[in-house]
Amino acid sequence: MGRKVADMTRQLEDSPGASANGASPIGAGALTGMERRSAIDAVRLRIGMAISLGLLKPGERLPDQEDVALGLSVSPITARRALASLADQGVVVRRRGRAGGTFVADDPPRDVLAELTASPAESQAVNRLVDRRLLFECAVTHYAALNASAEQLDELERLTREMAESTDWSAYHQADEQFHQLVGTASRLGTAVGVYHETLAELYAYFIPYPIELLHKSNCDHIALVAALRAGKIEEAVEVSRKHVNILHRTMFMGLAQGGSHPAHA
Repeated sequence: MGRKVADMTRQLEDSPGASANGASPIGAGALTGMERRSAIDAVRLRIGMAISLGLLKPGERLPDQEDVALGLSVSPITARRALASLADQGVVVRRRGRAGGTFVADDPPRDVLAELTASPAESQAVNRLVDRRLLFECAVTHYAALNASAEQLDELERLTREMAESTDWSAYHQADEQFHQLVGTASRLGTAVGVYHETLAELYAYFIPYPIELLHKSNCDHIALVAALRAGKIEEAVEVSRKHVNILHRTMFMGLAQGGSHPAHA
């Protein structure tokens, strides 16, 4: 497996888009599905799909507005306007006072939720993006097992603890993103790391909220990966990463809409 991963990595490094300035062929042909919508509508869609799929329950409190923005990797003003729009449509309700905040409505309008659905073309595009990330993930994990410093391994372990202690999907997502970015950096694959980070960012743009209990289960993969990296077990580390990404075909919104597995995070 080690030789195969090394071959994949060389293909990535030698690809025409992996130029010296870090330009990404992925960025040139970026997914157009959600990008056709405004940033506000994209956030509305992501929250709406989470409600439709039962990941956000009626009456459930959403994180604070700033945390919603961080958890969905958007600006605070985008998150605020998206939540205001959803409130106007009755999908969420806002309550004032000490126990206030933004909550999923007890009975969100079904016609509104039906409009907040990704198209089949978007689902197909995201499945292709998962495959693209799978190739990168195996490569960066292989080289992280060879090149990660003790300090980087310590930081990866700290991030697994942070994810384990997270109490909502926003905090978990922020630590998860840092974790995978650091695995890429630890690979020391030069400009290819930037392309990998761009792929992560593209995929995280399709992240929807998940129950924290299920995200904590996904964190078991992160813990196993750090253990394998520390031990220098290249094949074991690559296999953990391969499974962790491959399951996204079933656990992201496109798989869940077709009756896929319980969700797990990227």
